[in-house]
Amino acid sequence: MIMTYIGLTREKNMYFGASKELILRARELRKEMTKAEMVLWSFLRKHQLDGAIFRRQHPIDIFIADFYCHKFRLIIEVDGGIHNHQDISERDENRTAELKNLGLKIIRFTNEDVLFHTEKVLNIIRNNLNP
Repeated sequence: MIMTYIGLTREKNMYFGASKELILRARELRKEMTKAEMVLWSFLRKHQLDGAIFRRQHPIDIFIADFYCHKFRLIIEVDGGIHNHQDISERDENRTAELKNLGLKIIRFTNEDVLFHTEKVLNIIRNNLNP
């Protein structure tokens, strides 16, 4: 089924029922990417990584994924140091469980991984690009 959101036509299941408000918030977040997100996006955009199509700051259900490849149902999260705090870490675990229940794969990297071990990060992503 095809639906129109904010002037864009996309597959309904690409958003997993995300609200219009969340879609608008994701649009705002695209303007506020971290340095690590910008670096990773420079490798993911325009089908550069094995031809996979990635979207940045993509709304899914009640969440916004840093990066999402619908074809492979793969979410990539880039986490800063705040994600080391127990309450944030627990929230991340719950979020991951909910997204997995939607049939999605989630891989997480730290900002430092992306900035200082970029090729290793890209290889891990490549290894997760399968149906």
